[in-house]
Amino acid sequence: MTPSTAQGGQMSVEDFEQLERHAPETVTLEFIKGKLEVKPMPDGDHGAIFMWLLRQCIQHRPDLDLHPDQGLAVEAYRAGRARPDGVLAPVAHFAGQGEWSHPDGVLMTVEITSHDSDTDRRDRSEKRAGYAEAGIPVYLLVDRKTNTLVVHSEPKDGTYLQAPSFSYGEDVELPGPVGFTLHTDKLKDYSS
Repeated sequence: MTPSTAQGGQMSVEDFEQLERHAPETVTLEFIKGKLEVKPMPDGDHGAIFMWLLRQCIQHRPDLDLHPDQGLAVEAYRAGRARPDGVLAPVAHFAGQGEWSHPDGVLMTVEITSHDSDTDRRDRSEKRAGYAEAGIPVYLLVDRKTNTLVVHSEPKDGTYLQAPSFSYGEDVELPGPVGFTLHTDKLKDYSS
C-alpha cells in the first residue's frame, strides 16, 4: 500500500482531490476509509449549535480559532480527507496551507451529527478513527440523536482511550490541550 491509496480504497487520494476540486460548490466531498462520501448540507439547528460552540471557544480561548469545514489529511499515512464541522487550532494556524492541511497542531475536531444514517455512521465511527490515527488530541461529537456530547481524548493506536458522554445541560470539561469547560444549557433549545 502506498500513502496515496487508502486501504481497500476505491481511488487514490490524488484522484479524489481532483474530483473534489471540480465538484459544484453546493457539494462537499470527503474521502474516509477509502470511500468517497458526500457531506450533507447542514440544517438550521446544526448551524446554531456550531455558532454556540464558536462563541464558547472565543470566550474561553481567544488564542484559538474554530474553523468551519477546514479540510484535513487524516487517517494512517494521511490517506483520508475529512472536513470536520469544526477544527480548533491556534489563530492563523492554517494561513498559507493548502486545501487539505496536515493535522499537526490541531487541538480538537468537532462533528455535529446530522439526521441521515450515513453521516451518523461516519461521525460516530469512521471519522473518529481517522482523527485518532492522525493524533488529534480531542474529538468532540455533538450527538443530536441522543442529545449528548461525547469527548474523545487520549489518542493511541488509532483509537481514543477516553470517551465520556454528557447530556445537554451538563458542564463539559474539555481536556488539555483545549482546557476549558463548555456550559451546555443552550443546547436544549436545539434538541429534537
